[in-house]
Amino acid sequence: MSGSVRRAAVIGCGDISTVHLAAVAALPDVELVAVCDPDDGRRAAAEAAWRVPGFADHTALLEVARPDVVHICTPHATHAAIAIDALDAGVHVVLEKPLAHSRDEGRRLVEAADRSAARIAICFQNRYNAPVQAAYELLRSGSLGAVLGASATVFWHRDAAYYRDRPWRGRWATAGGGLLMNQAIHTVDLLQWLLGDVDQVIGGAATRLLGHVIEVEDTADLVLRHASGATSTLFATLSNAVNAPVTIDVVTERATLALRGDLTVTYDDGTTEVVPERALAGGDRAYWGVSHELLIRDFYDGLDSGRPFWIDPRAAQRSLDIVQDVYDQAFPERAVGDGAGRA
Repeated sequence: MSGSVRRAAVIGCGDISTVHLAAVAALPDVELVAVCDPDDGRRAAAEAAWRVPGFADHTALLEVARPDVVHICTPHATHAAIAIDALDAGVHVVLEKPLAHSRDEGRRLVEAADRSAARIAICFQNRYNAPVQAAYELLRSGSLGAVLGASATVFWHRDAAYYRDRPWRGRWATAGGGLLMNQAIHTVDLLQWLLGDVDQVIGGAATRLLGHVIEVEDTADLVLRHASGATSTLFATLSNAVNAPVTIDVVTERATLALRGDLTVTYDDGTTEVVPERALAGGDRAYWGVSHELLIRDFYDGLDSGRPFWIDPRAAQRSLDIVQDVYDQAFPERAVGDGAGRA
C-alpha cells in the first residue's frame, strides 16, 4: 500500500458488516470515514460505535464523504446497483458475495468493472484459507495425477427467526435465492476453483423445512461436470441441528484430499500430511472462517498495482452462473427478472 491513507466507508450495517469494520480498523493506512444504512437504528448504532458520520443513502455518501473504497454489505438485490455507482464514480469496491441477485445483474456489474479504472473485489474469502490454498497448489502441481472428482457438504442451521429478522433473505426478489445463494455459494465457488471450469450443471433445490417462512430453497443437491472430465457433487441444507464444518473431499489418481477445516492429504501408500487452518475466532459465527481480513488486506495492498483483483466480477460470475443454472432447473418460474441460460 502507498504511504497515503485510504478513506473507507461501509455501506450496509447488518451482521456481516462487523467483519468488514474490524478488518478496516486493523489496517494501518486505512481510515473509516462513514457508514451507510437506510435503517435508522442500525445506522445510529454504527455511527456511535465507530464515531463516523452515517448516511441513509449510498449516493449521498459517495458525494459527501468521498471515500476511496466502499465495502458493500447490503441485501443481494442492491449489490450490483451500488457497486456500479461506486465504480462509475471511480471508487474502489469490496463487495460481499454474491456478485448479484440475478445472472443479468451480475453481467451488468462485470461490464461496469471492465470500463472502470477502479478496482473491485468479491468476498469469496474462503479461497484464502490456508488448507484451501494448499489444496489448490497441490492439485495444480500435477504431483497427485489427474483429478477424478470431488464431493462436498454444507450442513448448516437456520431457523424461522433468522428470516423474520431480515425478511429480504427469504424472497426471490430481494435475495435472488436461498441456501445456494446466501450460504453454500462459498462451497460452489471452491469446487469450481479447485477443479476448474464447469461445463454442465445438473441440480435440484427445494424448501424442505422453512416453507412457512420463506419462498426460496433451504436444501439443494447438484452435480458439476468440469471441463477436465472430473465430476463434483454437493449436498447442502439449512435443516441441520448445528452449523457443522463444511466438508470437501477431492479424489485424485494418487491421493485423497479431505478439507474439514484442516486439510488432510492421504497418499496411496498410506502416508498422510496435514495442513492446519489458522486459529478460528470464537463465538457463534466461527464457522464463517478466518480469512475475510486476509482478502481485504490483500485488496488494499494491491490497489497501486494497476492490476485487477484476482477475485473480480468475472471470477465471481462463474459461481453465480452455477447457482442460477440450478434455479433454472428447480424454479423456472421464479420472479427475479433473470436472464435464463449461460452466455
